[in-house]
Amino acid sequence: MFKIKYLCNILALGGGLLVQPAPQAQAAAGDVYPKRPVRLLVPNPPGGGSDAVARILAQKLGEGMNQQFVVDNRAGGGGIIANETVARANPDGYTLLLAFIGPVAISPALTRVPYDSVKDFAPVALVAAGQYMLVLHPAVPAKSLKEFVAYAKANPGKINYASAGNGSPLHLAAELFKARAGVNLVHVPYKGGGPATAAILGGEVQAVFGSITSVLPQVKSGKLTPIGVTGARRSQLAPEYPTIAELGYPGFEMTSWYGVLLPAKSPPAVTAKLNAAINEALRAKDVIDNLKRQGLDATGGTPEAFAAHIKSELAKWAKVVRDANIKAD
Repeated sequence: MFKIKYLCNILALGGGLLVQPAPQAQAAAGDVYPKRPVRLLVPNPPGGGSDAVARILAQKLGEGMNQQFVVDNRAGGGGIIANETVARANPDGYTLLLAFIGPVAISPALTRVPYDSVKDFAPVALVAAGQYMLVLHPAVPAKSLKEFVAYAKANPGKINYASAGNGSPLHLAAELFKARAGVNLVHVPYKGGGPATAAILGGEVQAVFGSITSVLPQVKSGKLTPIGVTGARRSQLAPEYPTIAELGYPGFEMTSWYGVLLPAKSPPAVTAKLNAAINEALRAKDVIDNLKRQGLDATGGTPEAFAAHIKSELAKWAKVVRDANIKAD
């Protein structure tokens, strides 16, 4: 009986020894990662903003990690296809997602998606964020946010604003503003940001939350009236224009952000190594300049900060969608 017990103790100890090295094995996996090309899935077709960010990042990560990062465009379903593909991928660090606010934080509030934006992904880092600018047609007799809110309250339901489509970031930025300012503006959806900008230039609508890159040239030429930008801080592209938050609506923020996600249960060592490489890339002057040309500010940060950001965005936009009764097209 003593021998049997002794043998069982030895086997149990051996089993424990087999289990214990797992963290070291994960660390080793992180040390040698990546051993082969890495795919970076993009939820949009080539040529768009997401694609540009992905290619800027992929090139720099390839240089820094001495391995090829391949941009894989998986358009379709408003970004849902790419998100689902990564959520279901092998969590080995070789399939990444260039996450975008739409399919990650907005779509779950508008429709049923085949993934959980929190449970099915491992956040790596926030990469970049772009701001919007509230601009008015010159026919609107307002030159400041205070004057615009007063004018809107005096003319409820008579001011039309354009968006890039139902449920788009431009739409939700305006609905968030309506709720915070207590004004009644009428939504006129267009098929994209370009048509929305053309609509306000043509006088079809009186207001729009446009991307800074699309409306700033029109502001500089005097064709549109600038009111405020939507970030928590002033944009590096146009620091002379105040944020809506500092103009009397603290906490107001809407940015079009991008980040990198891995499938859930990816090795923590791989996540840490990717996070370090992304943050290093975002400190490079050429990356900062290239992102700025896209109307974006380089961000960066920890996986934990990105995880908290995603949760906060999900809660915020779910409330805006619910309160405004927004339905998916």
